[in-house]
Amino acid sequence: MGYSARYHAASLAAVFLALAIGILIGSQWGSDVLNNTREDLESSLTSDLNDARDQIDELNQEQDWSNEFGSTVYPLLTANRLRERQVGLIGLGPLPSNVTDSVESALEPAGAELVAVGAIRQPPSLDDLAAELQGTPYRQIASSDEVLVSYGRRVGRQLIRGGRLLNLTRSDLMSQSSGQFDQLDGLIFYRAEPDEIDPEEVDTAEMLDRSIIDGAATTRARLVGIETTGTDPSTVGFLRDLNLTTVDNLDQPAGKVSLVYALNGAEGAFGVGDGATRIMPELLNPVAPGDGGQGQNGQGRAEP
Repeated sequence: MGYSARYHAASLAAVFLALAIGILIGSQWGSDVLNNTREDLESSLTSDLNDARDQIDELNQEQDWSNEFGSTVYPLLTANRLRERQVGLIGLGPLPSNVTDSVESALEPAGAELVAVGAIRQPPSLDDLAAELQGTPYRQIASSDEVLVSYGRRVGRQLIRGGRLLNLTRSDLMSQSSGQFDQLDGLIFYRAEPDEIDPEEVDTAEMLDRSIIDGAATTRARLVGIETTGTDPSTVGFLRDLNLTTVDNLDQPAGKVSLVYALNGAEGAFGVGDGATRIMPELLNPVAPGDGGQGQNGQGRAEP
């Protein structure tokens, strides 16, 4: 798990040691034997606490050096590798600002632009969607799982290509959105942990999420699932199970490299969390700049 796991372990040890010292100091033991024992324990625990603090300081220093090195070499590894690509970001649920910021900082040195951002409501209001979809083949969306899945797949394609159905229902489908979902070369997915909602709503939300990703996967755009190291509980496994290339450490320089290479054709489960198979894609034979894999402006005309 790298520096993060060791840092947290050392921090917890320091907290418990400090608590133990406080309890011992606050206790009023009358016996001389107990007082001597307490003093020995206080001395030992104080020494252990100081050692733990020193270890935390060393780990922080090492992590600072690592991040500084990564930030220095990152532009060299990614410069213009996604030149003139247009990329979108979709949150399946609320989309934290730090995730959006991390995506933008990853794409900029690579020459790509984040042109569209949206957050799918969790759970969606099927009644509101049905009201907007009257007169369309999706008007029964609130009462038919088949219609919901069909709608989700169509919307997934239109997140890449643009289209009337997405424009018609965008305000009801998304809790926030900006930019233009049209002619995208890549689409990044982040999934938030669903709030406490009843099981039926959870099933509806997951059904829509899966169908949106399935629809987007039928295009030539590159799809990547992401999260940061602080995401708890992790949800990137949901995206990995849908055969997306994933990056679970977007907040680290290595994660930003992985995102750029994934958008440029690398496949795998990258990062430092459970389920990751390697920290970064192969860099010795990187995908050549301009070689877009699935995402080379082949989206075609916007769908109706």
